[in-house]
Amino acid sequence: MVKVLCVLYSGGKHAQEQPRLLGTIENKLGLEQYMKDNGHEFVVTDDKEGPNSVFAKEIVDAEVVITTPFHPGYLTKEIMATAKKLKLCITAGIGSDHIDLDAANEHKLTVAEVTGSNVVSVAEHVIMTILILVRNYNVGHEQVYRSKAWDVAAVAKDSYDLEGKVVGTIGAGRIGYRVLERLLPFNCKELLYYDYQDLPAEAAKKVGARRIEDIKEFLGACDVVTVNAPLHAGTKDLINEETIKYMKDGAWLINTARGAICNAEAVRKAVDSGKLRGYGGDVWNVQPAPADHPWREMSGPGGRGNAMTPHVSGTSIDAQERYAAGTKAIFDNWLAGKPQKPEDLITESGSYATKAYGNRVAQNQEAKK
Repeated sequence: MVKVLCVLYSGGKHAQEQPRLLGTIENKLGLEQYMKDNGHEFVVTDDKEGPNSVFAKEIVDAEVVITTPFHPGYLTKEIMATAKKLKLCITAGIGSDHIDLDAANEHKLTVAEVTGSNVVSVAEHVIMTILILVRNYNVGHEQVYRSKAWDVAAVAKDSYDLEGKVVGTIGAGRIGYRVLERLLPFNCKELLYYDYQDLPAEAAKKVGARRIEDIKEFLGACDVVTVNAPLHAGTKDLINEETIKYMKDGAWLINTARGAICNAEAVRKAVDSGKLRGYGGDVWNVQPAPADHPWREMSGPGGRGNAMTPHVSGTSIDAQERYAAGTKAIFDNWLAGKPQKPEDLITESGSYATKAYGNRVAQNQEAKK
């Protein structure tokens, strides 16, 4: 028997109405019967904050922890020190920055995530958010739905076409590249990307994207910037008060990667002042975000600037089915002593398992100099 601790979000009545809402404590990634049939102890909770939380109490003798990026259980070095039996950490989704990976290596923990499970979902959300901001959709919707008004000019004065604009992605990996692919039919003036390495030649040719190595030059060239990079020491607060100065006046900024890549207060000031025409974010530097978070309040001139959602881009129903199935596959492989899919592994046996994370470590070290 194995003790498995699973941290998910509460779905309430919505989980009852939609049994495919698998990322909830009610539907338990669809794993409850499987765990019971195989004699495993399966503890599922959404209580994850503080020393008296279920997460903190139950992890002390758990061998496996499953958590999502949407309601993460933060596996800090201190938490790991209390988890003497812990061997495997699974991210049901993509993005394991809620885990102290250096500490995971010290404890020789296996950390894995379901790579590719939500890349399509997030890429689609990025395109949706770009269009919402560029077309000033939220202002029009608010006007007719809540205010019961009809003022075409108030909406149209800040509504633009995506065609003819320069759009750039910070990060051109699995998600960033798919965003570039989906932008092709919009006939943008140019597609750019900022990354630590070139795209493969064929991939770059397919989307016609040009790499810019200097972040200031990149930001200054774009009408729309979308963030699709992992969070690490080199990207934390990458978009801040100083770098925002290099962006075009009236540019749009979209972030579906990690909230802490964009400085919350700097973004709020830029939107409220009109320096940025809008910010569309699906991720927050603290999740769940507090009621007084600056991104809940910003709106910009004419109310045009806010297109925030509560970290839902990567957890569509289709994505949930993929990351639930992937979580079970990782757990099964671990139980059977079978090798994991290389692309799913982050740490194993005290070291980073993939070249990508090795590169990330090098970036961290460079950023700390």
